[in-house]
Amino acid sequence: MTNETVLAACRSNWEYRGIDDASVRAMLDELAARLEAAEAAGGTPQDVVGSDVRAFAASWARARTPLPRRALRLTAMASFVAGCLLLVSHLVRWTTELDVSADRIAFFVAIAAVTVFWELRRGSLGLGRSWAVALVVGLPVLVLTRHFAGGGTLVTVPLWGAALLVLPGLPYALADARARKAAR
Repeated sequence: MTNETVLAACRSNWEYRGIDDASVRAMLDELAARLEAAEAAGGTPQDVVGSDVRAFAASWARARTPLPRRALRLTAMASFVAGCLLLVSHLVRWTTELDVSADRIAFFVAIAAVTVFWELRRGSLGLGRSWAVALVVGLPVLVLTRHFAGGGTLVTVPLWGAALLVLPGLPYALADARARKAAR
């Protein structure tokens, strides 16, 4: 295990847990300094983080941000992403009402689950792997769900409903964008 893999694993874990970008950068800087100090002293990354990097990252995340705050941010960001997906669908289909079916919900849930799992284990997927996940995992789930559950409409979402879903996560998204811009 190298310093880079430890830092990448911790970054993905902390981002998944909803820690803001500025805090993630500060935590990564502190961890990088500890890893470099251990390396200079003849140690290994395992001497700093232990044998389980995910457990180490989780303990740092819990110490940094309390659970209720993380849960609120995660819920708001999930609503934001769902709202953005619905808004894009409204725009692509050029309609004010969008029919949502079980197969589409299953498609996006499968992609989200694999993406979160992958990022916790290996780090960021990147654009190419994201498309591969959509094809390899999401498409079969879509087809199987359509076959077994049918393609009927579960709910019709008006345009204003999709916009309303975006609102809870908007402050978090803006804060993250400002933090990224300030870091450059």
